[in-house]
Amino acid sequence: MAFVAAAAGCLLRLRAAGAERHWRRFRGVGLARGFLHPSATVEDAAQRRQVAHFTFQPDPEPREYGQTQKMNLFQSITSALDNSLAKDPTAVIFGEDVAFGGVFRCTVGLRDKYGKDRVFNTPLCEQGIVGFGIGIAVTGATAIAEIQFADYIFPAFDQIVNEAAKYRYRSGDLFNCGSLTIRSPWGCVGHGALYHSQSPEAFFAHCPGIKVVIPRSPFQAKGLLLSCIEDKNPCIFFEPKILYRAAAEQVPIEPYNIPLSQAEVIQEGSDVTLVAWGTQVHVIREVASMAKEKLGVSCEVIDLRTIIPWDVDTVCKSVIKTGRLLISHEAPLTGGFASEISSTVQEECFLNLEAPISRVCGYDTPFPHIFEPFYIPDKWKCYDALRKMINY
Repeated sequence: MAFVAAAAGCLLRLRAAGAERHWRRFRGVGLARGFLHPSATVEDAAQRRQVAHFTFQPDPEPREYGQTQKMNLFQSITSALDNSLAKDPTAVIFGEDVAFGGVFRCTVGLRDKYGKDRVFNTPLCEQGIVGFGIGIAVTGATAIAEIQFADYIFPAFDQIVNEAAKYRYRSGDLFNCGSLTIRSPWGCVGHGALYHSQSPEAFFAHCPGIKVVIPRSPFQAKGLLLSCIEDKNPCIFFEPKILYRAAAEQVPIEPYNIPLSQAEVIQEGSDVTLVAWGTQVHVIREVASMAKEKLGVSCEVIDLRTIIPWDVDTVCKSVIKTGRLLISHEAPLTGGFASEISSTVQEECFLNLEAPISRVCGYDTPFPHIFEPFYIPDKWKCYDALRKMINY
């Protein structure tokens, strides 16, 4: 009888876990559908735009890569994947719903163009998706896996950290899965709450053997994703989902590469160094403009782009010049990647610092729903921290 009761209890727990997982998936699909088929009025849409915590700033049109076309971020991702499948006959794309175009439409049309053997769906099993990708990559083929939301990557954590990241090292370079790339929508959207707004890059920054990349724009996204796919190490490519449609600019049609592990100085300055990645880059760009206008302060703005291995030289060179550093990201403050940057700069540039390094990040709480706008490290929080540094 005790055995039967224990078995029944186990089944109930499994059913409850399944129901919770189903509910999270259902909410995720609903979230994506809200992006795809907005049913709100024009007035509602205008109100949403006004409360966005950033303004996307497109980069100048690139001239060195041939003909360009206006693309938003998800279209630039599609273009990169299209280029990869066309160039590499071994390349395959797989994940939940990717054959149908994906919940954010990043793979739309690719199954029809390249066939169901190269673009196909998988079961709802992130551990299985990544494990399958490792197996494909070990054979020498190019594996491009999609995790539907970065919040769902944790069931695959063991496969990424203990298998993919260590495969080359433990075999003495006899075998590797370097042709594996894991794509995933990432970051806040203003209403994503616990399971659709997280930024988990710091979890993987502690793991030698993988690369973690986060773009800020459509042009950056395509070039960096192609570099990840062609890199000889397993890469995680996080895509700021709030930018899928909010960000649009001219993007080359033909393939091109942007080097990994090289930060970009977007704006040169002399008084404060501002560092961010993904969506937060646009926040600190606004902060730099506010600082110039209100305080007469010159800010140097750096997009880190690659989280690991990150570009220590570019950041430290800037801090030596400015003497001040502010780092901002959406993830919680404690243990966030800003901590690693701060520690390294403290060691390398201690005698050059004019003020304590400032970190403007999310709070040490689960990502809220209704309070998400208050959780986000917006331009006002960053500006306040900058003002305190200047007055230190």
